[in-house]
Amino acid sequence: MDKTEELLKIFDLVPKIDFVDRIRNLLKEEIENESSEDNEYLKTLCIQLFALGCVDDTLLIWRAKEKDFDTHCNIDVQLLCGAGLEKTLGYLNKIDTLEAKKELSYLQKCKEDFEDFNVEKVLNFYKKYYGI
Repeated sequence: MDKTEELLKIFDLVPKIDFVDRIRNLLKEEIENESSEDNEYLKTLCIQLFALGCVDDTLLIWRAKEKDFDTHCNIDVQLLCGAGLEKTLGYLNKIDTLEAKKELSYLQKCKEDFEDFNVEKVLNFYKKYYGI
């Protein structure tokens, strides 16, 4: 069993909120692990946080997306908005950090990627992707 399968077995694709801190910590560890190139594991953690819909996780998912070029390409922009696009944009507008401003700018440039955006639709895509 690989790390991604293990994540799905332990937490499921749509985890219980009780697991949010564990998932956040695993994602932080993976972001900081410069020797890791397991983008699937990193993406799965991001999907799990997306599924929980906590708007404040958007910056953590952004850090994961920005880890390197490969992860940037591998982590879909929609995963930044588990709480919804408008709520995420509003949240980022209130935060006065360079990181938040960069993410906000990126999201505004990607608005076309959010036509017909729906959290359930994204989750259904990933359920098929993982064969769940």
